[in-house]
Amino acid sequence: MATKHELILRYIKGLSVGEKISVRQVARALSVSEGTAYRAIKEAENRKLVNTIERVGTIRIEKKKRDNIEQLTFAEVLNIVDGQVLGGRDGLYKTLTKFVIGAMQLDDMMRYIDAGNLLIVGNRLKAHETALLAGAAVLVTGGFDASDEAKKIADELELPIISTSYDTFTVATMLNRAIFDQLIEKKILLAEDILTPFSETIVMQSTDHVSDFNRVNKESQHSGYPVIEKSGKLIGIVTSRDVIGRSDDEQIRKVMTRNPITVTEKTSVASAGHSMIWEGLDLIPVITEKGTLAGIISRQDVLKAFQMAQRQPQQGETNDDIVKNQMEIVSDDPYAIQFIVVPQLTNELGSLSYGAMTTLLTDAGNRAIKLHKRGESVPENMTLYFIKHVQLGSVVRVEPRILHMSRRLVKVDFDILSEGELIAKAMVMYQLFER
Repeated sequence: MATKHELILRYIKGLSVGEKISVRQVARALSVSEGTAYRAIKEAENRKLVNTIERVGTIRIEKKKRDNIEQLTFAEVLNIVDGQVLGGRDGLYKTLTKFVIGAMQLDDMMRYIDAGNLLIVGNRLKAHETALLAGAAVLVTGGFDASDEAKKIADELELPIISTSYDTFTVATMLNRAIFDQLIEKKILLAEDILTPFSETIVMQSTDHVSDFNRVNKESQHSGYPVIEKSGKLIGIVTSRDVIGRSDDEQIRKVMTRNPITVTEKTSVASAGHSMIWEGLDLIPVITEKGTLAGIISRQDVLKAFQMAQRQPQQGETNDDIVKNQMEIVSDDPYAIQFIVVPQLTNELGSLSYGAMTTLLTDAGNRAIKLHKRGESVPENMTLYFIKHVQLGSVVRVEPRILHMSRRLVKVDFDILSEGELIAKAMVMYQLFER
Protein backbone atom coordinates (compact mmCIF):
# COMPACT_ATOMS: atom_id res chain seq x y z
CA MET A 1 0.00 0.00 0.00
CA ALA A 2 1.35 3.43 -0.97
CA THR A 3 2.34 5.82 1.83
CA LYS A 4 0.89 9.33 2.17
CA HIS A 5 4.21 10.68 0.91
CA GLU A 6 4.02 8.58 -2.28
CA LEU A 7 0.36 9.54 -2.82
CA ILE A 8 1.25 13.23 -2.68
CA LEU A 9 4.06 12.76 -5.22
CA ARG A 10 1.66 10.94 -7.55
CA TYR A 11 -0.85 13.77 -7.12
CA ILE A 12 1.82 16.34 -8.03
CA LYS A 13 2.93 14.31 -11.08
CA GLY A 14 -0.69 14.30 -12.26
CA LEU A 15 -0.98 18.10 -12.24
CA SER A 16 -0.75 20.06 -15.48
CA VAL A 17 2.54 21.80 -16.25
CA GLY A 18 2.30 25.42 -15.08
CA GLU A 19 -0.35 24.74 -12.39
CA LYS A 20 0.28 26.43 -9.04
CA ILE A 21 0.25 24.38 -5.84
CA SER A 22 0.57 25.16 -2.15
CA VAL A 23 1.04 23.24 1.06
CA ARG A 24 -2.47 24.12 2.22
CA GLN A 25 -4.03 23.09 -1.10
CA VAL A 26 -2.27 19.69 -1.13
CA ALA A 27 -3.09 19.06 2.54
CA ARG A 28 -6.77 19.82 1.91
CA ALA A 29 -7.00 17.80 -1.34
CA LEU A 30 -5.44 14.63 0.12
CA SER A 31 -6.54 14.99 3.77
CA VAL A 32 -2.99 15.00 5.15
CA SER A 33 -1.21 17.27 7.60
CA GLU A 34 0.49 20.40 6.30
CA GLY A 35 3.83 19.05 7.59
CA THR A 36 3.47 15.91 5.45
CA ALA A 37 2.46 18.01 2.43
CA TYR A 38 5.42 20.37 2.93
CA ARG A 39 7.96 17.50 3.06
CA ALA A 40 6.50 15.88 -0.07
CA ILE A 41 6.56 19.18 -2.00
CA LYS A 42 10.21 19.68 -1.01
CA GLU A 43 11.04 16.22 -2.36
CA ALA A 44 9.10 17.02 -5.56
CA GLU A 45 11.28 20.13 -5.89
CA ASN A 46 14.42 17.99 -5.53
CA ARG A 47 13.09 15.69 -8.25
CA LYS A 48 12.54 18.71 -10.55
CA LEU A 49 8.76 18.15 -10.60
CA VAL A 50 8.01 21.61 -9.21
CA ASN A 51 9.87 24.90 -8.93
CA THR A 52 9.44 27.58 -6.27
CA ILE A 53 9.93 31.14 -7.47
CA GLU A 54 9.93 34.18 -5.20
CA ARG A 55 6.83 36.35 -5.68
CA VAL A 56 5.34 33.68 -7.98
CA GLY A 57 4.92 30.57 -5.84
CA THR A 58 5.38 26.82 -6.38
CA ILE A 59 4.47 25.64 -9.87
CA ARG A 60 4.38 22.23 -11.56
CA ILE A 61 7.09 21.98 -14.19
CA GLU A 62 8.13 19.44 -16.77
CA LYS A 63 11.33 17.60 -15.86
CA LYS A 64 13.89 18.33 -18.54
CA LYS A 65 15.44 15.43 -20.38
CA ARG A 66 19.18 15.14 -20.02
CA ASP A 67 19.82 15.56 -23.74
CA ASN A 68 18.07 18.95 -23.57
CA ILE A 69 19.79 20.23 -20.46
CA GLU A 70 21.57 23.13 -22.17
CA GLN A 71 18.23 24.87 -22.75
CA LEU A 72 16.82 27.14 -20.06
CA THR A 73 13.19 27.70 -19.21
CA PHE A 74 11.90 31.24 -18.82
CA ALA A 75 11.34 30.47 -15.13
CA GLU A 76 15.04 29.72 -14.75
CA VAL A 77 15.87 32.97 -16.55
CA LEU A 78 13.62 34.77 -14.06
CA ASN A 79 15.61 33.31 -11.17
CA ILE A 80 19.02 33.97 -12.76
CA VAL A 81 18.40 37.68 -13.39
CA ASP A 82 16.43 38.18 -10.15
CA GLY A 83 13.58 39.62 -12.22
CA GLN A 84 9.86 40.13 -11.92
CA VAL A 85 7.12 39.01 -14.29
CA LEU A 86 5.27 41.86 -16.03
CA GLY A 87 3.03 39.63 -18.17
CA GLY A 88 2.64 36.16 -19.68
CA ARG A 89 3.13 34.36 -16.35
CA ASP A 90 1.53 31.16 -17.72
CA GLY A 91 4.39 30.78 -20.22
CA LEU A 92 7.19 30.72 -17.65
CA TYR A 93 7.85 27.03 -18.15
CA LYS A 94 8.37 27.20 -21.87
CA THR A 95 11.93 26.60 -23.03
CA LEU A 96 13.95 29.24 -24.83
CA THR A 97 15.95 28.20 -27.89
CA LYS A 98 18.34 31.16 -27.93
CA PHE A 99 18.54 34.74 -26.72
CA VAL A 100 18.91 37.80 -28.94
CA ILE A 101 20.26 41.18 -27.83
CA GLY A 102 18.23 44.06 -29.25
CA ALA A 103 21.04 46.47 -30.13
CA MET A 104 19.98 47.41 -33.67
CA GLN A 105 17.15 48.96 -35.63
CA LEU A 106 13.79 47.19 -35.18
CA ASP A 107 13.56 45.87 -38.77
CA ASP A 108 17.09 44.47 -38.61
CA MET A 109 16.45 43.04 -35.16
CA MET A 110 13.43 41.06 -36.31
CA ARG A 111 15.53 39.19 -38.89
CA TYR A 112 17.20 37.38 -35.98
CA ILE A 113 14.10 36.69 -33.85
CA ASP A 114 12.12 33.44 -34.13
CA ALA A 115 9.47 31.72 -32.03
CA GLY A 116 10.86 30.46 -28.74
CA ASN A 117 13.60 33.11 -28.58
CA LEU A 118 14.22 35.56 -25.75
CA LEU A 119 14.75 39.20 -26.75
CA ILE A 120 16.99 41.09 -24.31
CA VAL A 121 16.30 44.79 -24.73
CA GLY A 122 15.80 48.03 -22.78
CA ASN A 123 12.83 50.41 -22.86
CA ARG A 124 12.00 50.00 -26.57
CA LEU A 125 8.26 49.51 -26.27
CA LYS A 126 7.60 48.83 -29.95
CA ALA A 127 10.28 46.10 -29.95
CA HIS A 128 8.55 44.41 -26.99
CA GLU A 129 5.25 44.08 -28.87
CA THR A 130 6.82 43.07 -32.19
CA ALA A 131 8.93 40.32 -30.55
CA LEU A 132 5.90 38.91 -28.70
CA LEU A 133 3.86 38.76 -31.91
CA ALA A 134 6.78 36.86 -33.51
CA GLY A 135 6.54 34.24 -30.73
CA ALA A 136 9.48 35.40 -28.61
CA ALA A 137 9.55 36.25 -24.91
CA VAL A 138 11.02 39.57 -23.75
CA LEU A 139 13.56 40.40 -21.03
CA VAL A 140 13.50 44.13 -20.27
CA THR A 141 16.79 45.37 -18.78
CA GLY A 142 17.51 48.46 -16.70
CA GLY A 143 14.41 47.99 -14.53
CA PHE A 144 12.09 49.50 -17.17
CA ASP A 145 8.40 48.66 -17.53
CA ALA A 146 6.45 47.43 -20.57
CA SER A 147 3.31 48.95 -22.07
CA ASP A 148 -0.16 47.72 -21.11
CA GLU A 149 -0.65 46.55 -24.71
CA ALA A 150 2.53 44.43 -24.55
CA LYS A 151 1.42 42.90 -21.24
CA LYS A 152 -1.98 42.06 -22.75
CA ILE A 153 -0.32 40.36 -25.75
CA ALA A 154 2.01 38.47 -23.41
CA ASP A 155 -0.92 37.12 -21.38
CA GLU A 156 -2.84 36.09 -24.50
CA LEU A 157 0.13 34.32 -26.12
CA GLU A 158 1.51 32.94 -22.81
CA LEU A 159 4.92 34.47 -23.52
CA PRO A 160 6.61 36.06 -20.48
CA ILE A 161 7.77 39.63 -20.22
CA ILE A 162 10.42 39.76 -17.49
CA SER A 163 11.95 42.93 -16.07
CA THR A 164 15.36 43.07 -14.37
CA SER A 165 17.39 45.90 -12.88
CA TYR A 166 20.61 44.61 -14.51
CA ASP A 167 21.97 46.12 -17.74
CA THR A 168 21.93 44.20 -21.04
CA PHE A 169 25.62 43.20 -20.99
CA THR A 170 25.40 41.85 -17.41
CA VAL A 171 22.22 39.88 -18.22
CA ALA A 172 23.78 38.31 -21.32
CA THR A 173 26.86 37.33 -19.30
CA MET A 174 24.71 35.77 -16.54
CA LEU A 175 22.63 33.73 -19.01
CA ASN A 176 25.70 32.63 -20.94
CA ARG A 177 27.29 31.44 -17.70
CA ALA A 178 24.15 29.52 -16.71
CA ILE A 179 24.06 27.72 -20.07
CA PHE A 180 27.80 27.03 -19.82
CA ASP A 181 27.38 25.50 -16.35
CA GLN A 182 24.61 23.25 -17.63
CA LEU A 183 26.82 22.11 -20.52
CA ILE A 184 29.41 21.05 -17.95
CA GLU A 185 26.71 19.28 -15.94
CA LYS A 186 25.65 17.46 -19.10
CA LYS A 187 29.11 15.85 -19.29
CA ILE A 188 28.87 14.39 -15.79
CA LEU A 189 27.41 10.91 -16.06
CA LEU A 190 25.21 9.81 -13.16
CA ALA A 191 24.19 6.34 -12.04
CA GLU A 192 20.69 6.91 -13.42
CA ASP A 193 22.20 7.39 -16.90
CA ILE A 194 23.78 3.92 -17.14
CA LEU A 195 21.90 1.67 -14.71
CA THR A 196 19.97 -1.41 -15.71
CA PRO A 197 16.47 -0.44 -14.49
CA PHE A 198 14.57 -2.45 -11.89
CA SER A 199 12.13 -3.71 -14.52
CA GLU A 200 15.04 -5.40 -16.34
CA THR A 201 16.99 -6.50 -13.26
CA ILE A 202 16.96 -10.11 -12.08
CA VAL A 203 16.25 -10.05 -8.35
CA MET A 204 15.81 -12.64 -5.62
CA GLN A 205 13.60 -12.79 -2.54
CA SER A 206 14.98 -13.61 0.89
CA THR A 207 12.70 -16.69 1.00
CA ASP A 208 14.19 -18.13 -2.21
CA HIS A 209 16.61 -21.05 -1.92
CA VAL A 210 20.16 -21.70 -3.10
CA SER A 211 18.67 -24.01 -5.73
CA ASP A 212 16.78 -21.00 -7.13
CA PHE A 213 20.05 -19.06 -7.29
CA ASN A 214 21.79 -21.89 -9.15
CA ARG A 215 18.95 -22.13 -11.66
CA VAL A 216 18.87 -18.37 -12.32
CA ASN A 217 22.66 -18.22 -12.43
CA LYS A 218 22.76 -20.96 -15.06
CA GLU A 219 20.17 -19.16 -17.21
CA SER A 220 21.57 -15.63 -16.96
CA GLN A 221 25.32 -16.22 -16.37
CA HIS A 222 25.37 -13.25 -13.97
CA SER A 223 27.57 -13.49 -10.88
CA GLY A 224 25.23 -11.81 -8.38
CA TYR A 225 21.70 -10.56 -7.74
CA PRO A 226 20.05 -8.00 -5.43
CA VAL A 227 17.79 -9.44 -2.72
CA ILE A 228 14.60 -7.47 -2.06
CA GLU A 229 11.45 -7.60 0.03
CA LYS A 230 8.01 -7.69 -1.58
CA SER A 231 7.82 -3.90 -1.18
CA GLY A 232 10.91 -3.55 -3.39
CA LYS A 233 13.19 -2.51 -0.53
CA LEU A 234 16.76 -3.75 -0.91
CA ILE A 235 17.90 -5.94 1.99
CA GLY A 236 21.01 -7.65 0.62
CA ILE A 237 22.95 -9.05 -2.30
CA VAL A 238 23.84 -12.65 -3.10
CA THR A 239 26.76 -13.72 -5.31
CA SER A 240 28.31 -16.96 -6.50
CA ARG A 241 30.86 -16.72 -3.69
CA ASP A 242 28.07 -16.68 -1.09
CA VAL A 243 26.49 -19.98 -2.23
CA ILE A 244 29.65 -22.05 -2.66
CA GLY A 245 29.36 -25.17 -0.47
CA ARG A 246 25.78 -24.39 0.60
CA SER A 247 22.99 -26.93 0.33
CA ASP A 248 20.27 -26.39 -2.28
CA ASP A 249 17.47 -26.11 0.29
CA GLU A 250 19.15 -23.32 2.30
CA GLN A 251 17.34 -19.99 2.14
CA ILE A 252 18.93 -16.97 0.47
CA ARG A 253 18.51 -14.82 3.58
CA LYS A 254 20.99 -17.07 5.41
CA VAL A 255 23.75 -16.79 2.81
CA MET A 256 23.30 -13.28 1.38
CA THR A 257 25.41 -10.25 2.31
CA ARG A 258 23.26 -7.88 4.33
CA ASN A 259 23.50 -4.08 4.11
CA PRO A 260 25.49 -4.12 0.84
CA ILE A 261 27.33 -1.10 -0.53
CA THR A 262 24.90 0.94 -2.63
CA VAL A 263 24.70 4.19 -4.58
CA THR A 264 21.80 6.50 -5.37
CA GLU A 265 20.52 7.50 -8.80
CA LYS A 266 22.29 10.87 -8.47
CA THR A 267 25.70 9.37 -7.60
CA SER A 268 28.27 10.10 -10.30
CA VAL A 269 29.55 7.16 -12.34
CA ALA A 270 33.10 8.10 -11.30
CA SER A 271 32.18 7.78 -7.63
CA ALA A 272 30.34 4.48 -8.19
CA GLY A 273 33.29 3.08 -10.12
CA HIS A 274 35.66 4.18 -7.36
CA SER A 275 33.61 2.27 -4.78
CA MET A 276 33.50 -0.83 -6.98
CA ILE A 277 37.24 -1.09 -7.54
CA TRP A 278 38.10 -0.20 -3.94
CA GLU A 279 35.74 -2.85 -2.57
CA GLY A 280 36.32 -5.38 -5.38
CA LEU A 281 32.65 -5.40 -6.48
CA ASP A 282 31.36 -6.68 -9.82
CA LEU A 283 27.97 -4.99 -9.42
CA ILE A 284 26.46 -2.39 -7.16
CA PRO A 285 22.75 -1.80 -6.45
CA VAL A 286 21.24 1.63 -7.14
CA ILE A 287 18.56 2.64 -4.65
CA THR A 288 15.97 5.41 -4.40
CA GLU A 289 15.68 7.83 -1.48
CA LYS A 290 13.18 5.40 0.08
CA GLY A 291 15.66 2.50 -0.05
CA THR A 292 13.83 0.65 -2.81
CA LEU A 293 15.80 -0.84 -5.68
CA ALA A 294 16.03 1.38 -8.76
CA GLY A 295 18.39 -0.90 -10.69
CA ILE A 296 21.99 -2.11 -10.78
CA ILE A 297 25.34 -1.04 -12.25
CA SER A 298 27.95 -3.59 -13.33
CA ARG A 299 31.69 -3.11 -13.74
CA GLN A 300 31.19 -3.39 -17.53
CA ASP A 301 28.61 -0.57 -17.39
CA VAL A 302 31.15 1.72 -15.71
CA LEU A 303 33.90 0.92 -18.21
CA LYS A 304 31.59 1.49 -21.17
CA ALA A 305 30.48 4.82 -19.66
CA PHE A 306 34.08 6.00 -19.30
CA GLN A 307 34.88 4.98 -22.87
CA MET A 308 31.75 6.71 -24.16
CA ALA A 309 32.55 9.89 -22.24
CA GLN A 310 36.00 10.04 -23.85
CA ARG A 311 34.41 9.93 -27.32
CA GLN A 312 31.91 12.71 -26.63
CA PRO A 313 32.47 16.13 -28.26
CA GLN A 314 33.62 18.87 -25.94
CA GLN A 315 30.83 20.71 -24.14
CA GLY A 316 31.53 23.17 -21.33
CA GLU A 317 35.16 23.45 -20.16
CA THR A 318 35.86 22.80 -16.48
CA ASN A 319 39.03 23.94 -14.71
CA ASP A 320 40.37 20.40 -15.15
CA ASP A 321 39.82 20.67 -18.93
CA ILE A 322 41.75 23.94 -19.02
CA VAL A 323 44.63 22.38 -17.08
CA LYS A 324 44.78 19.24 -19.24
CA ASN A 325 44.72 21.28 -22.45
CA GLN A 326 48.12 22.69 -21.48
CA MET A 327 49.75 19.23 -21.49
CA GLU A 328 52.09 18.25 -24.33
CA ILE A 329 53.94 14.97 -24.90
CA VAL A 330 57.74 15.22 -24.72
CA SER A 331 59.44 13.84 -27.84
CA ASP A 332 62.47 12.30 -26.08
CA ASP A 333 60.42 10.38 -23.47
CA PRO A 334 56.99 8.88 -24.31
CA TYR A 335 56.01 8.81 -20.61
CA ALA A 336 56.89 12.46 -19.86
CA ILE A 337 54.70 15.52 -20.43
CA GLN A 338 55.40 19.24 -20.31
CA PHE A 339 53.28 22.36 -19.93
CA ILE A 340 53.57 26.11 -19.66
CA VAL A 341 52.30 27.76 -16.47
CA VAL A 342 49.51 30.00 -17.80
CA PRO A 343 47.34 32.28 -15.62
CA GLN A 344 44.63 29.59 -15.25
CA LEU A 345 47.16 27.32 -13.49
CA THR A 346 48.30 29.84 -10.88
CA ASN A 347 47.24 30.79 -7.37
CA GLU A 348 46.73 34.31 -6.07
CA LEU A 349 50.52 34.73 -5.74
CA GLY A 350 51.21 33.97 -9.40
CA SER A 351 52.77 30.56 -8.71
CA LEU A 352 51.64 27.15 -9.99
CA SER A 353 48.67 26.18 -7.82
CA TYR A 354 48.45 22.97 -5.81
CA GLY A 355 45.14 22.04 -7.49
CA ALA A 356 46.53 22.46 -11.01
CA MET A 357 49.61 20.43 -10.11
CA THR A 358 47.60 17.52 -8.69
CA THR A 359 45.40 17.44 -11.82
CA LEU A 360 48.47 17.40 -14.09
CA LEU A 361 50.20 14.69 -12.06
CA THR A 362 47.22 12.35 -11.84
CA ASP A 363 46.55 12.69 -15.56
CA ALA A 364 50.22 12.13 -16.46
CA GLY A 365 50.22 9.04 -14.22
CA ASN A 366 47.04 7.70 -15.83
CA ARG A 367 48.65 8.14 -19.24
CA ALA A 368 51.81 6.29 -18.14
CA ILE A 369 49.74 3.40 -16.79
CA LYS A 370 47.81 3.13 -20.06
CA LEU A 371 51.07 3.03 -22.02
CA HIS A 372 52.41 0.29 -19.75
CA LYS A 373 49.18 -1.71 -19.42
CA ARG A 374 45.93 -0.98 -21.21
CA GLY A 375 43.15 -0.20 -18.74
CA GLU A 376 41.49 2.44 -16.60
CA SER A 377 42.81 3.66 -13.25
CA VAL A 378 41.84 6.13 -10.54
CA PRO A 379 44.16 7.84 -8.02
CA GLU A 380 43.74 6.76 -4.39
CA ASN A 381 46.21 9.01 -2.58
CA MET A 382 49.01 11.45 -3.31
CA THR A 383 52.05 12.81 -1.53
CA LEU A 384 53.36 16.03 -3.11
CA TYR A 385 56.37 18.07 -2.06
CA PHE A 386 56.99 21.53 -3.55
CA ILE A 387 60.70 22.31 -3.41
CA LYS A 388 60.54 25.64 -5.23
CA HIS A 389 57.79 27.99 -6.37
CA VAL A 390 56.91 27.64 -10.05
CA GLN A 391 56.41 31.04 -11.63
CA LEU A 392 53.98 32.19 -14.31
CA GLY A 393 55.36 31.49 -17.81
CA SER A 394 57.68 28.66 -16.68
CA VAL A 395 57.98 25.52 -18.82
CA VAL A 396 57.51 22.51 -16.55
CA ARG A 397 58.34 18.88 -17.33
CA VAL A 398 56.70 15.96 -15.49
CA GLU A 399 58.50 12.59 -15.56
CA PRO A 400 56.41 9.70 -14.17
CA ARG A 401 58.11 6.45 -13.18
CA ILE A 402 56.16 3.28 -12.36
CA LEU A 403 57.68 1.77 -9.22
CA HIS A 404 55.31 -1.14 -8.66
CA MET A 405 52.32 -2.65 -10.48
CA SER A 406 50.09 -5.47 -9.24
CA ARG A 407 46.69 -6.69 -10.40
CA ARG A 408 44.89 -3.85 -8.62
CA LEU A 409 47.53 -1.39 -7.47
CA VAL A 410 50.08 0.89 -9.14
CA LYS A 411 52.63 3.14 -7.43
CA VAL A 412 53.99 5.99 -9.55
CA ASP A 413 56.86 8.30 -8.63
CA PHE A 414 57.12 11.76 -10.24
CA ASP A 415 59.95 14.20 -10.83
CA ILE A 416 58.79 17.72 -11.70
CA LEU A 417 61.44 19.89 -13.33
CA SER A 418 61.76 23.42 -14.73
CA GLU A 419 64.75 24.46 -16.84
CA GLY A 420 66.44 21.18 -15.88
CA GLU A 421 66.09 21.87 -12.13
CA LEU A 422 64.02 19.71 -9.75
CA ILE A 423 61.17 21.82 -8.36
CA ALA A 424 58.83 19.20 -6.88
CA LYS A 425 58.46 15.48 -6.09
CA ALA A 426 55.34 13.36 -5.81
CA MET A 427 54.16 9.81 -5.19
CA VAL A 428 50.69 8.70 -6.34
CA MET A 429 48.95 5.38 -5.72
CA TYR A 430 46.36 4.25 -8.30
CA GLN A 431 43.69 1.57 -8.22
CA LEU A 432 43.18 -0.38 -11.47
CA PHE A 433 39.97 -1.45 -13.16
CA GLU A 434 40.07 -5.09 -14.11
CA ARG A 435 38.06 -5.85 -17.24
